Amino acid sequence: MAITTDQIKQLRDATGVSVMQCKNALEEAGGDMDKAKIILQKLSAKAASKKADRTLGSGTVASYIHGGGAVGAMVEVQCETDFVARNEDFQSFARDVAMHVAASVPEFLSVDDINEDAKSKAKEVFEKEAEGKPDNIREQVIDGKLKAYFKEKTLLEQDFIKDPSKTISDLVQEAIQKFGEKIEITRMARFGVLE
Repeated sequence: MAITTDQIKQLRDATGVSVMQCKNALEEAGGDMDKAKIILQKLSAKAASKKADRTLGSGTVASYIHGGGAVGAMVEVQCETDFVARNEDFQSFARDVAMHVAASVPEFLSVDDINEDAKSKAKEVFEKEAEGKPDNIREQVIDGKLKAYFKEKTLLEQDFIKDPSKTISDLVQEAIQKFGEKIEITRMARFGVLE
């Protein structure tokens, strides 16, 4: 099947990925736009792992204030170069993350940031809920509940408010593929009047 420039343009507009990567993904998917997006998502995870040990040397701070000024958030998103940090699409990405933080109220940036005290308190609650369950599934029930509970409280694990089919971690991986640099959300803060 011949891939048209309109198909490539449509996929590029939807993903922001390079023209050649879009063309290759469409060819591999036989022209199926949804399959091509999945192929590009797999490529973004691969690209992110290759860039994991690079040094972050630049970045941006983005903010979002919700209508009326009652809720706001700030995030620091780091990248490798000033060239990417000043890129309009990169700044838009950072602003989307700030908007997500304002809306979703994450307590932790990543799973690694969850302290033992928070884990033990949550486990206590879920152990009580799992009382009476057979021993062979009790631990599985507790682990499942802990994962679900902390997924809601951890920024990188949360579903993106603009597109719930992606997590914030997926967005970061897509940004790494798009900009060709290591990118990390390094800090976040959320503010709310009377919260």
